[in-house]
Amino acid sequence: MRRSLAIAAAATALGALAGCGSSTPAASAPSPEASPAASAAPDATPDAAASPGSAVPGVPPLTGNPTDVTKASQAKAGAGQPPTKLVTQDVVVGKGTAATLADTVNVRYSGTLYSNGTLFDSSWSSGDAPVSFPLNGVVPGFAQGIAGMQPGGRRVIVIPPALGYGEQTNGPIPGGSTLVFVVDLVGVS
Repeated sequence: MRRSLAIAAAATALGALAGCGSSTPAASAPSPEASPAASAAPDATPDAAASPGSAVPGVPPLTGNPTDVTKASQAKAGAGQPPTKLVTQDVVVGKGTAATLADTVNVRYSGTLYSNGTLFDSSWSSGDAPVSFPLNGVVPGFAQGIAGMQPGGRRVIVIPPALGYGEQTNGPIPGGSTLVFVVDLVGVS
């Protein structure tokens, strides 16, 4: 997703976000850009949210030390059937003004497939510098999952297909995939 969001940020500046058909020569991985599934936003409210440390059904375990926001962490494979609604879990709660759907955010993230924990993108692959993009230009589940986060926070976002890419295959993401992102919100503008 690093490539995807980096592409997304660059493409936004150039007029369109990456993913869902757009790409740059340097990368072909998808981003959480708005897609055909973006119009199918069945539920804007997360199905579940919990305080840091408490278990949330549908949220896979994470690698490494998930509370260390200076280091990458990613989700392992989920257990059982994936959630059908957006699910979020704060691992670390930030401070300050919370992100809204109208904001541009600076984030670090990793994106994996719920089905098997395969990493399909990570901003961490190019170091710890955050990437920037407007939340109104990404798939609904990614935007809705970040909304309400505060800078310095880390959140797990489980995105069902209807709030992601739907049945459309997008680069390394098979159609019908539930996506899991571990997102660190670095800043909001």
